[in-house]
Order: sequence, then structure tokens, then C-alpha cells
Amino acid sequence: MPRERLRGIFTPNMVPLDSRGRINEGELRRLVEFLIQRGVHGLYPNGTMGEFVRFSFEEHKEIVRIVVDQNRGRAKVLAGAAEFSLEKTLAACEYYAELGCDTVAVVPPWYYRLSQESVYEHFATLARHSPIDITLYNIPQFTNNEISIDVLKRLVELPRIVAIKDSSRDMPRFLNTINEVRPLRPDFSFLIGCEEILVPTLLMGGDGGTVATAGVVPEVVVEMFRCVERGDFPRAVALQYRVLHLINTMLFGAGFPEGFRAAMELRGFRMGESRQPLAPGERCNIEALRQVLHELLKEFDPDPLVPPPPVSPVCATQAAANLSEEQVRAVVREVLLRLRQEGSR
Repeated sequence: MPRERLRGIFTPNMVPLDSRGRINEGELRRLVEFLIQRGVHGLYPNGTMGEFVRFSFEEHKEIVRIVVDQNRGRAKVLAGAAEFSLEKTLAACEYYAELGCDTVAVVPPWYYRLSQESVYEHFATLARHSPIDITLYNIPQFTNNEISIDVLKRLVELPRIVAIKDSSRDMPRFLNTINEVRPLRPDFSFLIGCEEILVPTLLMGGDGGTVATAGVVPEVVVEMFRCVERGDFPRAVALQYRVLHLINTMLFGAGFPEGFRAAMELRGFRMGESRQPLAPGERCNIEALRQVLHELLKEFDPDPLVPPPPVSPVCATQAAANLSEEQVRAVVREVLLRLRQEGSR
């Protein structure tokens, strides 16, 4: 029986941090709920937007555990398993399979430059031993090693390898990949990792995207996908250009992904300070970002730049069960502060 292709918008999850730089579980659960309620097709923890290189292996597992638990099967989960060694990557695959994730995303080995034959052997070894389906992640500007089309044409012969996410920003390459690989493997999925070319690649046969902006304005990016599906190409193109304006605003004056974290603060999430120390001047223009977000979102939400509704009592109970006494006190203090602020309006 042919496998169903991965399709739709998979959101790379950002990770909120508390005042001590630790994973803020309650806020991460609220973020997952926010994304699901706005229609994303999948969640993608431990991706580039999730700053996976700034978290430990144990933290990677904890992030995915929280996301899967909060999701409760409502959206697909594409878990990032890009660890520093093949051994750790396999250990991540085993754990994410036990959690019930749908697939894992794995980059080529990075830092050392490898031959394409060695890139093939890395993924072939992983595919032979992994208990979970694998999505290849091509991002050569960060890994120093690409997944060439010739290597991909060999890798799609392995049943465990089911998709590729391409963040190379090379649209001709992406189209050539679809053109050469789809005839060999009709159930293989092609996901773009650059929102700047999301609509063009969907129009040319792409299956969806794992794009960072879907974490900030999920309702808009999902609508772009739906517009293409129903043939409303003028609206899809118009939204594409408006999202491009948002991306440029988030990136201006701040390094990636700090502008995206600032945008999430404007949408009502306590993201915390980055684990990467930043130069004092590297901050995006908050007022400009606020204006761009408001203009983009006003047709989707009459008051988009306020905190989203709290999670349901069931979700809150699940989150509280995993919080320390100190974290519970911090949540209570925050709630009381917000109530006082509301009462003074």
C-alpha cells in the first residue's frame, strides 16, 4: 500500500525560556496549543528555529516529550534528530519513535567536509537501523555538506527515508529535485524550508513547508497553503509578498532567530533571553515589527497582538504536574500580576 506523503505546513517550534535560561514548559505547551488552534499540519521541535545547537541531548528529548504530550495526536510531529554523532542520532530516533513521532529530521554530518559518498553512507546506515521514518534536511550553508540530487536518487531507494526538507534557498535545485526524484518515488515528500519561496514551490509541485514564519503567523502561512490548494493564486501571491515584508522586518537589525523571538513576544509569549549573548545594538525595531504584524494579521484576528487564550484546564493540569514548586510559584506570581494589570485598565 503506497505511503501517504507528508503535506502541509510544519512549524519549527521556538523554545521559550524562563528567567534562568531553562525550558519554560508551561509556555512551550501554550505555544503548541496556539499553533494547533491556528491550523498547522505539523509541529517541528528541535529545528534550526528551535535553536537545537543551543540545547543538550537531554533537553532535546525533553522538548519533544513536551510537544508530543501537549499535541495528543492532533498534528503530525516531525522531530529534529540532528545530533553530533550517528550514535546519538540513532538514540534520538529510538526515543522519538517510542514517543509516537511521525518522522525525524536529520541533517548531514557537519563541521568536517565529507564526500558525497560518505554523506550517502551516513544516511544509509541511519536508515538501516532507525525505527522511525527519516526526513532528510538539506541546509548546506550551516552544515558544510549538501545532499546532492544524485545522492538523493540513491537514498530514496531506502523505505525509511520518506521526505526531504530543503533550506538551501536554491529554487532551481528544489524544482530539479522534484523533477528527477518524484518519478522514482511517487510517495516521497518535498518540503521547502524557506518561506520567501513557499508559494512558488507549492505551485511547482512542492508538498508544503517547514518555515520559521509559521511559528509567528501560523494562520497566515496556513492560508497561503490553502489558497494554492483551492486555486486562489492571486491571494496566495499577495500573502507571499506580505510575509516577505515581515521576514525582512524581523531580520533587520537583529541576528537570526532573535527577530522571530521578538515577534513571538509581541504575540503574547514570554520567550525569555536568548542563550547566545548578543551585542547591545543587535535588536530589531519593535515598533516597526509591531506595525507590520498588526497590518498582516488584522484580517485574521481583530486584536492579534495580545496574549492568546490560556490552555484548557486539562492542558494546564498536565503542565503543572511536570513543574517544580519554584516554577509553580513563578506561574502564580505572573498570573496575579496580570490580574492586577487587567484590574487597573
